[in-house]
Amino acid sequence: MTASAAALDTIRSEVDRSLKEFVDRQRPLVSAPELAPLISAAEEFLSGGKRLRPAFCYWGWHGAGGGDDPALFTAAASLELLQASALVHDDVMDASDLRRGMPSAHRRFQALHEKEGWRGSAEQFGEGAAILLGNLLLIWSGEMWRGSGLPQASLAAAQEVHDHMRTELMCGQYLDLLEQAHADNTFDSALRVALFKSGKYSVEQPLRLGLVLAARGREPWIDRLCEAYGRCVGIAFQLRDDILGVFGDPAETGKPAGDDLREGKRTMLIARTLAAASPAQVKVVDGMLGDPGLDAAGVGRLRGIIEETGALAACEDMIKSYLDDALNSLDDAPITGEARTALADLAVAATSRRT
Repeated sequence: MTASAAALDTIRSEVDRSLKEFVDRQRPLVSAPELAPLISAAEEFLSGGKRLRPAFCYWGWHGAGGGDDPALFTAAASLELLQASALVHDDVMDASDLRRGMPSAHRRFQALHEKEGWRGSAEQFGEGAAILLGNLLLIWSGEMWRGSGLPQASLAAAQEVHDHMRTELMCGQYLDLLEQAHADNTFDSALRVALFKSGKYSVEQPLRLGLVLAARGREPWIDRLCEAYGRCVGIAFQLRDDILGVFGDPAETGKPAGDDLREGKRTMLIARTLAAASPAQVKVVDGMLGDPGLDAAGVGRLRGIIEETGALAACEDMIKSYLDDALNSLDDAPITGEARTALADLAVAATSRRT
C-alpha cells in the first residue's frame, strides 16, 4: 500500500468518527420518538462512500503547510453532510428508487407511510420527508463546519469558499433540471452541468477549502492551482459518473443498470451520441431516452448506439485528457511533495473509480 493510500484509509476512518460524534450530539435535540426514522435515514446516507471530498480538503490543508490537527477532519467531514444532502435531493428530482443498493430516502419514507397505514398520499409524504431530510443535512453541514474547532482565523478566511461551494451546488442542480427540460444537450451545456453540478463541489472547492484554511487567505496561486487541477479532475470525475450511470455494474454502483437512461439524463455521453448519430439512431434515442419503463433490452439498444457512434470512446478520451492536464498542473504547484503525490493519486482514483 502506498503512503497516500494509507493516508486515505486514515482520512476515511477519521471522517467516519467525526460524523458519528456529530450525529450523536444532535440526538438530544431531536429526541422525540417520531423523529427516529429521520435520524436513522440520516445515518444511513452518511455511511460508506470513498470520502474523496474530505480527502481533497485534507491534502489541500497539508499542501499549504497545515499541520496535524484533529479539527481538520471535522471541518472536512462537513463536506460529507453536504454530499448526503445533495444525494437525497437528487434522488427526489430524478425519482430514483435506489441509492447505494438501498431504497432512496423518499422511497424509504414512502414505505414507512404505507406500513403504518397513515392518511394521504404515501408518495407525497415520502418526497416531502426526503426534502426535509436533505435540508436538515445541509443545515448540519454548516453547523459542523463552524463548530469544527479550527482556529477562527482559518474558518473566517475560508468561509466565503464554503458559502460559494454550497451556492454552486444548488445552481448546478438547477442547471441539471434545466438541461433535461430544454433537451438542447450541446457539448457546452453538458460540460457546464458537469462542472457546476459535481465538478466544483467534488474537487475544486474542497481542495480550495483546505488550501485557504491552512494559508488563512486566498492567495493567487491557490486559485490557479484549483482551476488548473481542480476543475479538470472535477469534470473528469463527473464524466466518469455519467459513464457509470449507463454502463456501470448495478452490484457496484448500487443503482439499476442504465438508470440514467430511464431518467433522461442529458449528459456529455448523450450529447456526443446525438452529434454523431444517424437520423435513424437519433430517432431511437429521442424515443427511448427518459422512458421510466425502459427494460433491459431497451437499455442494451441505447448502449449499443452510444458505443457505435463513438460517444463512449470520445468521453473516455476526454477523461484521459482532463486527467493528463490535471497531473501536469501539479508539477510546478507550490505545495509539499507529499501533497503533490497524494493529489496525483486522488485524481486517478476519482476518474477511474468503478462505483
